[in-house]
Amino acid sequence: MPQDRQSHPTPPEGLSVWATAQRTGPVQRRGRYVPESVKHPARMLPAIAAHAVHAYTQPGDLVLDPMCGIGTTLVEAIHAGRDAIGVEYEPRWSNIADANITHAHHHGATGRASVIRGDATRLSALLPAALTGQVTLVVTSPPYGPTVHGLVRPGEHGVGKFDNAYNDGADRGNLAYRDLTGLTDGFEQILRGCATLLRPGGTVVVTARPWRKQGQLIDLPSAVIAAGIRAGLTPTERCVALLAAVRDGQLIARPSFFQLQQIRKARSRGTPLHLITHEDVLIFRQPPDHSGSEILNPGDGGVIA
Repeated sequence: MPQDRQSHPTPPEGLSVWATAQRTGPVQRRGRYVPESVKHPARMLPAIAAHAVHAYTQPGDLVLDPMCGIGTTLVEAIHAGRDAIGVEYEPRWSNIADANITHAHHHGATGRASVIRGDATRLSALLPAALTGQVTLVVTSPPYGPTVHGLVRPGEHGVGKFDNAYNDGADRGNLAYRDLTGLTDGFEQILRGCATLLRPGGTVVVTARPWRKQGQLIDLPSAVIAAGIRAGLTPTERCVALLAAVRDGQLIARPSFFQLQQIRKARSRGTPLHLITHEDVLIFRQPPDHSGSEILNPGDGGVIA
């Protein structure tokens, strides 16, 4: 990313759009991840993690995902020759992440990766002190938008939803079950821990999207930006990761059943909602070290407005 990008903002048409859904999520994961991966309620598209890894790191760099789920960030990092470490709160998902790492190594991944089970709001207590200042890139996503999570199965009494809750909804201490204030407070703690681990000039990539609760828009991306600033990080880019394919200059949406259901219900009530076809990708940087030298990453994208 050019050094003067912040002082000379690019025009709107220069903002970064990541074409990360040219293939569907299941196709992206097929053969690359173990079948149990589909059970996670909110899987990041592998192409989003891969784009971030290739844009902001070099081979051999260390990548961190403090809320790694089934290990998507870790798998894409080690396939690209980077090393990776993840933290996951729920044993069910960390076990699948371990299986995905092993699977990746069996299919030629050359990087090293490991998963630590624990609460990411306590990163400094979970990770070795030797990692302080060693992480080049953080890629993660907070839990959000329960209406877009889960799988569907037709049944005798209509369409049923399953695999749509973290920890089967049992652990109310999980970040996924906090309100927006609690979620962003917890995420701020996570970002503070990440800031300690980042090297000077390191990058944090967070994917987020707004959702609606009882018809009201919950603006998670803005809350994440505010949390990052409070954590001492500098917002530098706001990109778009497409959840739709680009075909002949048109967007081909790939909504979930429940996204369509929510849109149809809203329109029947007279609310003109539209399908979400992208994730917000919020980019932060660790400020340069005290000497004023900055480690530049080869990311490309637009500047936050």
